[in-house]
Amino acid sequence: MVVMRKPWVLLLFFFSSILVSPPTLALAECQCTAADAAGADKPVELKLKYVGIAAILFSAAMGILIPIVGRRWQALRPERDAFFVIKAFAAGVILATGMIHILPDAFDSLTSPCLPESPWQNFPFAGFVAMMSALVTLMIDTCATSYYQRAHFNKARPVDEEEKVGDEEAASTGGGHAGHVHLHTHATHGHAHGAGPSPLNEAGSLPEHIRHRVVSQVLELGIVVHSVIVGMSVGTSSHPSTIRPLIGALCFHQFFEGIGLGGCIVQAKFNVKATFIMALFFSLTTPLGIALGIGITSRYDENSTTALTVEGLLDSASAGILIYMALVDLLAADFTNPRVQNNGRLQLVAYVALLLGAGFMSVIAKWA
Repeated sequence: MVVMRKPWVLLLFFFSSILVSPPTLALAECQCTAADAAGADKPVELKLKYVGIAAILFSAAMGILIPIVGRRWQALRPERDAFFVIKAFAAGVILATGMIHILPDAFDSLTSPCLPESPWQNFPFAGFVAMMSALVTLMIDTCATSYYQRAHFNKARPVDEEEKVGDEEAASTGGGHAGHVHLHTHATHGHAHGAGPSPLNEAGSLPEHIRHRVVSQVLELGIVVHSVIVGMSVGTSSHPSTIRPLIGALCFHQFFEGIGLGGCIVQAKFNVKATFIMALFFSLTTPLGIALGIGITSRYDENSTTALTVEGLLDSASAGILIYMALVDLLAADFTNPRVQNNGRLQLVAYVALLLGAGFMSVIAKWA
């Protein structure tokens, strides 16, 4: 659980584990006939992939930077209505990504005729893995939240005990303070005695801050896993007619996913270093996946047993994470917020934004 205090360590571990798997995929024995090379054009294909790397990198960086840099502008701060609306649209994009794009691909991979009938054809592994990843995400979510809470209150407890002893000594000695109210405030701990209000009691500020921090880390983990797989699929594609719509769809996809993730990072209030590293990881994963796919194109067989199994399982896990995060940590948290509940107009606009985000991302499934 200590790793959660340094989000980039967790992300680096999973990213490294994914990078190790492609050579294994490339060396796997082919179980089905290789795809027809008709329509392949190597020079045009490479040119499109390089353009795709630049375009997707730019789109992802712009998406995640809008909320991070935009908090300097009054209209885009987390407490403004526009922030809720934009985040609802991005949550719709993330939900559709998990349910319309990733999960069907996982079912296709794990039910492919290229895989042995037993066990792959006899059990819905894609749905099972997605369900288990959602449950594991729930466990990580709750355990990490409780860890942060214990860590904070354990730091605050010694101050409580010291001040209690000090108050008892003052009362016993008299010291000219009898009958006076003692008011001690400590900005670093958010702790107060006497009639002074405690910042910890202000609208549950500490639990809300912890929730945003955990949500942003787990959400980025799910996005990073999927982004590498999608990037590899573009990098290994050999048909320009397939690559063009994929690049356009991924630019849209990464831009609005970045807005959703960036909004969570802003609300989590990470320091500058952690914010930069999380933004960098998100922006680079899909372009690096494309570059990796280009490097292994000649040795990679997308129909091999190992390739289908690894991609299907990773897609299933990623889908479960994103669906859980979109429904529980983004939509449920925002739509049950008193600010939205007490504002009918904001609630209606947020619903429209949610449906538009999910609808646009669903339509893009026709090309990607």
